Amino acid sequence: MAAAGVPRSRPPAGRRGRLTRSAEFDRVYRQGRSFANRHLAVYAFPRPAEEATRLGLSVGRKVGGAVERNRVKRLLREAFATRRAAIAGAYDVVIVARPDVLELAEREGVEGIAATLDELLVRAGVFASEETAS
Repeated sequence: MAAAGVPRSRPPAGRRGRLTRSAEFDRVYRQGRSFANRHLAVYAFPRPAEEATRLGLSVGRKVGGAVERNRVKRLLREAFATRRAAIAGAYDVVIVARPDVLELAEREGVEGIAATLDELLVRAGVFASEETAS
């Protein structure tokens, strides 16, 4: 939460910009396309009838304790939020963090997470490589 009088760098995505129900995650896992590397797995499911892209995160206990998992989730949300405008169309996107992502987050921070995410989003066809917001 921003301090009083301090402007936010971006508006919050809120609940509408997120996948929250188990059935929504299951649909993306079953019907979406998946792409992965050693740090992340990305599942993307197009939603042609909708206008907004929604994000779901899955960060398991193998990544680390609660503090580490929350840090990884925060970095993933931040990296995705800066790329949301470059996404053509509406998608449900689920990002699954693998245990090696913690080392990447500690070593390179949001830039490393963003580069890995960009690679997977391009492979998934969510946006073209020349449209990345790096």
